[in-house]
Amino acid sequence: MAAVSGLIRVMEKAARKAGGRLRRDFGEVEHLQVSFKGPADFVSKADMRAERAIYDELLAARPDWGFVMEEAGTIEGDPTKPRWIVDPLDGTSNFLHGIPHFAISIAAQEPKLDGSGWGDVVAGVVYNPVTDETFWAEKSRGAWLHDGRLRVSGRSRLPEALIATGIPFQSHGDFGEWTKIFAAVGPQVAGIRRFGTASLDLAWLAAGRFDGFWESGLNDWDTAAGCLIVREAGGFVSDFRGRSMPIHASQVLAANDALHSKLHKLLANALKA
Repeated sequence: MAAVSGLIRVMEKAARKAGGRLRRDFGEVEHLQVSFKGPADFVSKADMRAERAIYDELLAARPDWGFVMEEAGTIEGDPTKPRWIVDPLDGTSNFLHGIPHFAISIAAQEPKLDGSGWGDVVAGVVYNPVTDETFWAEKSRGAWLHDGRLRVSGRSRLPEALIATGIPFQSHGDFGEWTKIFAAVGPQVAGIRRFGTASLDLAWLAAGRFDGFWESGLNDWDTAAGCLIVREAGGFVSDFRGRSMPIHASQVLAANDALHSKLHKLLANALKA
């Protein structure tokens, strides 16, 4: 059983407080008349209320830390201290349509020792308020679902692999790039899933529910916690060129060791065309 640190306890408390509010709001949005203005406006307020609940909890626990948040943007703290990266509602479209698949993502990122910017993510929590599942990880301490250790799947063959992705929509994402990758990956794998919540895609990959994941055009708050959870579960995370950084958002490719190299080869060849 994992010994939960004070940092993770702070993060989980904030996520659960906001999660309770989202569950109540989700019950309301399911009964709203589906129109462009009404539900969207309601969900926007639910998003901001959840973010405020998280902000208040984290600020009280670490008053000198800064924030990067989806709604409120960047709030500077002590530059020598870590900062929080927060997505209060990942899967907004699911939430809006009454689909019970969304999450809260919170990560803690350390500054570089030389003061030149931001370095490693040292802790991450992805909380699903509907299923009450808390996926979490700390650097060098493994990844966990509640008190159970997480490991990426051991599958090494593409025909057995279930891959998650995100699909471009409206003005978000690159349809041409995604189509090339899908055409290369799709015929090689057991299936491709699009559930609409990147943080949960990464958490599920860490839990062995998915075997791989790719997406581009995301934001740091979508992936900061998930990247750490995958790595601490024994997985690999890179961009489409195979480069590794603390957080991947503009391009994310994640899988276990064997599948990552195979998927990377497929993506690289597809994007050369």
